[in-house]
Formats: sequence, C-alpha cells, structure tokens
Amino acid sequence: MRSSGWYLTDDVEDFLARAGGFLRGRPAEHVMQLTWAERVRVRGVGAFGRAAVFGVLEEEGQVSGTFYHLPPRALGLSPLTPAQADSLAAHLADAGLSPTSVGADHDTAAAFAEAWQRRTGVTAKLRDVGVRLYRLGALTPPEPRPEGRARVLGEGDLDQAAFWCGEFARAVGEDVTVDAETWASTRYADKRYTLWEAPDGTPVSIAGMNPLIGGQIQVDIVYTPAHLRGHGYAAAVSAEVSRAALAAGAQEVVLFADRSNPTSNALYQRLGYRPLSDWSGYDFASAE
Repeated sequence: MRSSGWYLTDDVEDFLARAGGFLRGRPAEHVMQLTWAERVRVRGVGAFGRAAVFGVLEEEGQVSGTFYHLPPRALGLSPLTPAQADSLAAHLADAGLSPTSVGADHDTAAAFAEAWQRRTGVTAKLRDVGVRLYRLGALTPPEPRPEGRARVLGEGDLDQAAFWCGEFARAVGEDVTVDAETWASTRYADKRYTLWEAPDGTPVSIAGMNPLIGGQIQVDIVYTPAHLRGHGYAAAVSAEVSRAALAAGAQEVVLFADRSNPTSNALYQRLGYRPLSDWSGYDFASAE
C-alpha cells in the first residue's frame, strides 16, 4: 500500500501511471499538467532543457494533487489547498529543489508563494499579467463571418507556421526564437495551425490547437497583427479551430486569455467560452 505524502519522480511514465486517472478526471483544470507530461513523454525531457521532476500527492490512498517542474520553466501545480501547498513547499525545500517561479490557478499559486517565501526566505513577486482559463460551452460561430476562408497548415507550411508563431511570441514577450531551425525545440511544434486568409489569399490571422490529450484540446495560439484587428478575423479563425477540436473528439475545449485584455475576453465569450478559473504566476528571488 502506498504511503501518504508527496512522491517525486523524474520518470514521466511513472508519473502518468500514478496520476493519469486523476488528471483525466478533470482535464480542463489539469490542462497544463496533461500537456507538459505528454510533451515530455513524446519528445523526451531533453527537448526542454534540464531534467524534469514530477510529483504526486497521495492522501488516504487517493491522488489529490500533482506538480511538474521543467527548469528553467515555472513550477506548475494542480489545484491545491493551502495545507497541501505548504506541504509541497516543505517537501521541495527538504529535497533541495529551488524553483524560480510558480504558475497555477490564482489561489493555489498564492498559497504556494506564501509558503515558499515563509520556508525559504525568498521574495515572492506576483506577475503583472494574469490569465483566465476558459472552457467551451456551446460553440457560437460569429455572424456575419468576415470575407475569406480558413486554411489548415500542413507539413509543407513550416516556414509560414514558424513566421506566425514568431510574431505571436514577440507580441506576448516570449524570449524565444521561432524559425525553421529552432522549430522542433519550441512549444509550438506539436500544434495544428489554421490561417484565416482574405479573399486574395493574404493570411490575416492564425489560431492553433494542441493535440487531443486526456479528452481535452487546448486552443493555443490566437494572433492577428495589430493593423488587421477589428475585422472579425480572430473570431472566425478561433471558431474554426474550436470546431475542429470538437470534431477531433475533444470532450472539453479550453483556452487561456490575458485577463487585462477586455477585447479577447469578450470575443471568446461570444463564441461560447465560459470562465473556469483565473491563473497567476509568482517569481522568486533571494531576499538578499
């Protein structure tokens, strides 16, 4: 019989064997856990930098929480109570692990940041940008639809995909190079992309979606250049990708939106997405 407490492993197959059922039971809430575990499983931990660490919390014989850490990325947590977050902070400190940041639903992230600061003496700073997790209800495509058509990018469209993802990365402030040479090592490589093209074939907006994992698909990314916004292109391409996700068998379709952007939040709600939870990130720095 397994003992209660946090169990740590660097083996993603071991992690999924222990926690897979728990994660798939609420796939929308565990979208990041499922996504990153699958990326490591398919592409190998070497694709994402230093060694990964996964964790499973077992209480009374049942899984009740998880985390993943892929340095230098943030520590990612499933929803935890303050007591569970405190126990994780204690366990990580005892194990000599030193995450530089944490990301999760707001209450969990705040609870862990407080516990980590109290136990280690680091300074926890809330990031200025927070996101909102949405789950699709009944898809409501935009009416009227803008002129043009959707086109799914294929294997022969790598340069096109890399260009658009690079533009998106710059727009959101990601410190990453996205081109044909670096493509395979980025988080963008495992998505399927759809362009919205104007009647003359000019691409004007893009949306991507992750593979089907644990019964859910995450819509990620959505991007329209600033000078082309306001014409309904993002709504049209987002609706096309959402429809494709449902057709692929997704029981739940989710996406994240910048909480500070009223335009994108209103757009997704018009399409049928409903708020599920707010997410926040904290950065840790030595008090010295």
